Amino acid sequence: MELKFIDPRALTENPDKARRSKSSPQADALLLATIKAVGIVQPPVVAPEPNSGNGYVIDAGHRRVKQAIAAGLEEIAVLVIERAEDGGAMRSLAETLAHEQLNPVDQWRAIERLVALNWTEEAIAIALALPVRQIKKLRLLANVLPAMLDQMVKGDMPDERQLRTIASAALEDQKEIWKKHKPSKADPQVSWWAVAQGLTKTRMFAKHASFGDDLAQAYGIAWVEDLFAPADEDSRYTTDVDAYLGAQQEWMANHLPKRGVLVEAGQWGEPKLPPKASQVYGKPSKSDHTAMYLDREGKVQTVAYRMPEVKKSKGKGGAADAAGTDTDLVAAKSRPDVTRKGIEMIGDFRTDALHDALARAPIEEDTLMALLVLAFAGRNVSVDSGSSDTVYGHARLERHAALLFGEGGRLDYDRETLQQVVRKVLIEVLSCRENRTNSGIVARVAGDTIGADSFLPSMGTDEFMSCLSRSALEASCKDTPVLPRQRVKDTRAALVEHFKEGPFVHPSALFAPDVAELTSWAARYTAPDEDDQDAAPDVDELDGDQTEASAHDRPVDDGDVVEDTEAWRVAAE
Repeated sequence: MELKFIDPRALTENPDKARRSKSSPQADALLLATIKAVGIVQPPVVAPEPNSGNGYVIDAGHRRVKQAIAAGLEEIAVLVIERAEDGGAMRSLAETLAHEQLNPVDQWRAIERLVALNWTEEAIAIALALPVRQIKKLRLLANVLPAMLDQMVKGDMPDERQLRTIASAALEDQKEIWKKHKPSKADPQVSWWAVAQGLTKTRMFAKHASFGDDLAQAYGIAWVEDLFAPADEDSRYTTDVDAYLGAQQEWMANHLPKRGVLVEAGQWGEPKLPPKASQVYGKPSKSDHTAMYLDREGKVQTVAYRMPEVKKSKGKGGAADAAGTDTDLVAAKSRPDVTRKGIEMIGDFRTDALHDALARAPIEEDTLMALLVLAFAGRNVSVDSGSSDTVYGHARLERHAALLFGEGGRLDYDRETLQQVVRKVLIEVLSCRENRTNSGIVARVAGDTIGADSFLPSMGTDEFMSCLSRSALEASCKDTPVLPRQRVKDTRAALVEHFKEGPFVHPSALFAPDVAELTSWAARYTAPDEDDQDAAPDVDELDGDQTEASAHDRPVDDGDVVEDTEAWRVAAE
């Protein structure tokens, strides 16, 4: 065997080499970077080429020679051996099979040796063509209990997540856990899952924090970087849960919006809203409230909620009229297809869709005029020509009306301006909200007329699907590949998964009202003959929103009924 320095370009590839498949570009780049940094660590093995006086054939080290040429080396050291009878085929195979990648523990120990020789992490990374982050990861093994490292060297390695948990734990804690889970003769394998589970501590991540560095310093929070996490995300965390939650709470208190409150999270992470409050699932209005709370991961969450309107006292004998409630969604049943929460969600969805359609959908002028007439027939609209300011949304309506005036206080507008103002007025007045002001059937007719169904959001969510009965869920399986399951929650979960791919609108949320109900409503309010124009309406014709008038001309109050017809007539006259 002889060591010689030869131009790598003069070497000939061995036709009998064992490795025929191409190496990966990453592996070639790693080898090239290593050769550029430290040269060829192990010289290739060559043998004299037959039928050539000065030529050599590569027995081992084809990739090293190739990358030496790529690195621009003029000469490399090679070991010259005698030519084997089989042309070096067995040597090539034996060497290839004997190669084995270093396990992470040996890699770490080798890196620590280089660090002791004054190599920096950056220099090691360049020489090995590895990210600096990978070098830092391997160096974390310095925080692992030596007894655990000895087990890992045997090939019994934890997965990356388990190793991350073990390396971040204190050595004293690792010792205690290792006593319980170290291998025995009967069971030489370690349950790394159990080891990591015993060392797991709750982590609160910086990426979920709303507070800044000032509050972090005030609460003594020191971020620790999780070097096992992906490189493109903020992986800083702290295990000081009390300090983290305290900083989050102070941030919420300092940034609480107007009409906002701090609430706690329930058992399942849901916000505990004030009594009688109902969550707003559509776009919140200015009069709605905001609840801020911390979820299970310690993230700040906000939801909008609405408090019920304060009802005025009933007139004498004026009990609430059950017929005045909205029966547009579902018929009265012992077990309704849609729960009260679901009806409220539909009301919010409808209102947002109706307002979007009124703002964006093409509407003919004649249709706009008809809608304006419908709007004034809504259950949520009061008309009072006296001094009492009871018009719904009065201030906003006045602002819209002011757009029609020009200089000198005279009406001055073009057709486009008038159309825009009418749209805005309709948006202010028409509503389908169950838990607030509801225009009733006229809002549904308006939405059906302008195609507001196409503006409805997808309801294929677990939150809405949980509001449906078994029969309603099974009916929703129609025209889908989902089959009803034995358990309701399994059917719901399958539907939610299916509707991730496309929108779903429950039939009860569509705007078009029942034809018979609409016909009945229209018949009740058809204009009377001239002889009957001065006659008061019959009790059965009164909408549930009308009230018995008092001596002081009390304005209309939604939900009251009239029982004393004669008193109503006297007061009206």
